[in-house]
Amino acid sequence: MSDLRDRLTDGAYAVGWSAVKKLPEPVAARLGRTIADLAWKRRGERVLRLESNYARVVPDATPQRLAELSRAGMRSYLRYWMESFRLPAWSPERVKTGFEATDLHHLTDGLASGRGVVLALPHLGNWDLAGAWVTTKLETPFTTVAERLKPETLYDRFVAYREGLGMEVLPHSGGTAFGTLARRLRDGGLVCLVADRDLSASGVEVKFFGDAARMPAGPALLAQQTGALLLPVTLWYDDSPVMRGRIHPPIEVPETGTKAEKTSVMTQALADAFATGIADHPEDWHMLQRLWLADLDPAKDPETNSGKSTGSGQDVVRDPGKGTP
Repeated sequence: MSDLRDRLTDGAYAVGWSAVKKLPEPVAARLGRTIADLAWKRRGERVLRLESNYARVVPDATPQRLAELSRAGMRSYLRYWMESFRLPAWSPERVKTGFEATDLHHLTDGLASGRGVVLALPHLGNWDLAGAWVTTKLETPFTTVAERLKPETLYDRFVAYREGLGMEVLPHSGGTAFGTLARRLRDGGLVCLVADRDLSASGVEVKFFGDAARMPAGPALLAQQTGALLLPVTLWYDDSPVMRGRIHPPIEVPETGTKAEKTSVMTQALADAFATGIADHPEDWHMLQRLWLADLDPAKDPETNSGKSTGSGQDVVRDPGKGTP
């Protein structure tokens, strides 16, 4: 049964990448909205989880407002998928005009300094489009991480897709990825990580919209060990075909404290920056899984039991615990 499910999952993504990218853009957009509305009306587990997460972000929202947010959130989520399926077919000019960033100087000045830059993002908007824009508009390659997915063929599809957009994709395998990322940063390179969810034992506990959650330590540890800038990024959609984004000011390494204490402070600062962007555009936060510790049941949640994180497949980079690689 598991093998059949894996084949069906892989087949569904294969159809998406082969068929959706051939559709005219307005047709693909309408298809995404239709699928989103159907999923929203079914009120399945993922939709209810999304709505529950929005309730923490907008605590004074009425049930009607939460329903409106979850519908908009599903539409945003399907816009992400429709765009992602079509990105390989976009012209360089379409990619360049598909995203606009404010406070871009934080990134460009950081890269020009030669000290390396870590961009850390939550599951907001379309991080793949933002990445394609960086490699195309800024002509800057970068490195990211992907966890192994099942089936293996699906993982291979995601890696090939992101490499086709100009990204270097490393498999997440213990300390190996961390060491390679550190070397890229010491060479003055760019690393991009989705970093708003880590349910593993090595996740850093933060206060997020007033309650405890865990986020990955990797971005803060990389900045500490390499001297790279750590820049939070938030993304959002408006009513236009262009996605918007903001590069937040650098998160500095504290002058005092142990490595763990510094990591905690920096990861909390990341969480605070993410919260600012999510609060402004909650419908574009694609968090369809449990996040807050109070929502987890260790006896029932396989992610908590396994020590693994799920989501985009690139949201966990752990310190190998062996000093500077």
